[in-house]
Amino acid sequence: MTAPTDLDPADLPLGSDLVVPPELSARAPAEARGTARDGVRMLVGRRASGGVEHRRFTDLPEVLRPGDLLVVNNSATVPAALPGRLPDGTPVALHLCSAQPDESGAHLVELRRVVPGEAAAHYPPEESPARPGLRVSLPAAGAAVLTRSFTARLWYAELELPEGLLPYLERHGRAIRYGHVDRDWPIEAYRTVFATVPGSSEMPSAARPFSSEVVARLAGRGVLLAPVTLHTGVSSPEVHEAPYAERFHVPAATARLVGHVRAGGGRVIAVGTTVVRALESAAAPDGTVREARGWTELVITPERGVRSVDGLLTGWHEPRASHLLMLAAVAGRPLLASCYREAVRQRYLWHEFGDVNLLLPD
Repeated sequence: MTAPTDLDPADLPLGSDLVVPPELSARAPAEARGTARDGVRMLVGRRASGGVEHRRFTDLPEVLRPGDLLVVNNSATVPAALPGRLPDGTPVALHLCSAQPDESGAHLVELRRVVPGEAAAHYPPEESPARPGLRVSLPAAGAAVLTRSFTARLWYAELELPEGLLPYLERHGRAIRYGHVDRDWPIEAYRTVFATVPGSSEMPSAARPFSSEVVARLAGRGVLLAPVTLHTGVSSPEVHEAPYAERFHVPAATARLVGHVRAGGGRVIAVGTTVVRALESAAAPDGTVREARGWTELVITPERGVRSVDGLLTGWHEPRASHLLMLAAVAGRPLLASCYREAVRQRYLWHEFGDVNLLLPD
């Protein structure tokens, strides 16, 4: 597994003048704000015309066409934040970056500083207690022993647990929470209607607004759905790193359906950047998608382009987030910049509990 390369902010598509006011952060799930999951707003951008439309997510079946294919991530978020203590008794939060170890049997973890009543805080590298051999005590006599650094914030660790990792997390962990969220919310708030395969440290949040009613209406209109699995790691809202390796699986049936839809003139719409990464990791240079599984380190940029998808449903990302390079590869820089300027002007809500952006080719 290779450490991510830092991105030059000058390469990001939105320029340096876009500012997202703090009050546009969605601090709680839509349900806690008085609306349904599928009641969030949806800004639709069309690359061919450059136009944008303001919609509700419940409009999705009418916006898409019969024969379009939505590819969704069926990874289920796990409660990957564990309370820990350093050898001197100092409390820390340990964020587990994958529910599965890499090929060497090690896990990536991040240590965060405990702030009473608030989300765990990022340690600047010069203040982090992380070091080789550090033993972090975990609940029920568990422990994580750091072995070596991966990046300035991520470390490899060996886990010593009294039971299997997934049941241990369900018993002792909680959902990873960052500072823009107002409180700890149950893990169910971080799981989508498609979540069937446990493994994500953070929610594949583009699919959060889907409800059984919207799925039924999509099916009734002739819009197809197919799953992939990509287990998301932990992001860094403070550091904006490039993505690192994540485990994925593109099933043979999904790969065949992608090819069938594209051959018939339909559009393949990825639900989330995780789906784009999975499909592109399984795509040949000519765009043919085949079954694939393993770890992907693929970083998608406008220069590389995309081969397997025509559109993307996604949340709103910070102006310096590395995900924007992927979005620009799908939508083009001009449309992406227009969408973000309009989203700020119309006060769309950001982050995992916020509104969504549908990027279509036409």
